[in-house]
Amino acid sequence: MGSLSSPVLLLLFAASAAVIWYAGIKLSDNTDVLAERLHLGSALGGLILLAIATNLPEIAITISAALAGQLDVAVGNILGGIAIQTVVLAILDAAGVRPRAPLTRLAASLQLVLEGALVVVVLAVVVMGTQLSPGLHAARLAPASLAIAAIWLIGLMLLNRASRGLPWREGGDAPDSQPEPRGHSKGKKEKAATEQGVGTGRAALIFGAAALATLVAGVIIERSGEEFFARQGLSGVLFGATVLAAATSLPEISTGLASTKLGDYQLAVSDIFGGNAFLPVLFLLATVISGKPVLPAAHDTDIYLTALGIILTVVYMVGLIFRPRRQYARMGVDSITAIVIYLIGIAGLATIAT
Repeated sequence: MGSLSSPVLLLLFAASAAVIWYAGIKLSDNTDVLAERLHLGSALGGLILLAIATNLPEIAITISAALAGQLDVAVGNILGGIAIQTVVLAILDAAGVRPRAPLTRLAASLQLVLEGALVVVVLAVVVMGTQLSPGLHAARLAPASLAIAAIWLIGLMLLNRASRGLPWREGGDAPDSQPEPRGHSKGKKEKAATEQGVGTGRAALIFGAAALATLVAGVIIERSGEEFFARQGLSGVLFGATVLAAATSLPEISTGLASTKLGDYQLAVSDIFGGNAFLPVLFLLATVISGKPVLPAAHDTDIYLTALGIILTVVYMVGLIFRPRRQYARMGVDSITAIVIYLIGIAGLATIAT
């Protein structure tokens, strides 16, 4: 895209962002309809199907980078999005909670704490994998990427068990949290689709079209954005961790706002944690495509962003346990803390990247 003018690149970037936003809404709605009609269950529907759907831009960029042999781009794309996708919770806290109360107070449940713990464990294994030898692989597989996928699957099984109830008071949900059970918004969306005459086949077709649009837009937004912002003097690392990460997080914002609008605060937090736990699984895909271990290609900035993602996740885990009451600027103290830590973290990243 180097031959295109800057205004054209910016237009492509903005148009791709708009496609990702709109397609994200369609993906969310039809994923919930399909999950209900196919009886996939809340754990599978929220942590697998929706995780894949909302992370299609990252999947597209990862595949493109792996095919081109740009392993460092694949690593940066995956790890750069986790921190800012966690900060999406602050956006949902400020814009989507009714009645006025901190998001973590209404969403608090032990299952969400477990989901946050899964993100932390997966990211810890990522850091360990970056230190392994690049020559440690066989049959297009690497131990670190296999371990991440295995831990993710084991985590899903544990979370599926937790979704059926925990041996704690109120089944692991905090008292006076959201009045309706987690996942109720999926049933409402499915009921609305039925009333509108939307069949399962049509829902699947819309899902497929939205997924394809998101995949294409994901590649275009990465290539046009990187070229445009490089001309403005923004380094590739900072672009990936800020502008690109924000753009590819649009599906999470749209699906999160849809869930909070219907009062399903637990599902909104679960979608963020679930997507963040899923993203490192893409290292297995990138390793299979490229035939080389991907994690050893990580830069210092990638490891730094991984640590930042862990810290931000722990901030919200603490919020889910302590359940703050007060709001400042329409956010709970955990969301404000997360924003401050993220901004300080990006400032630190700039010193490393330069």
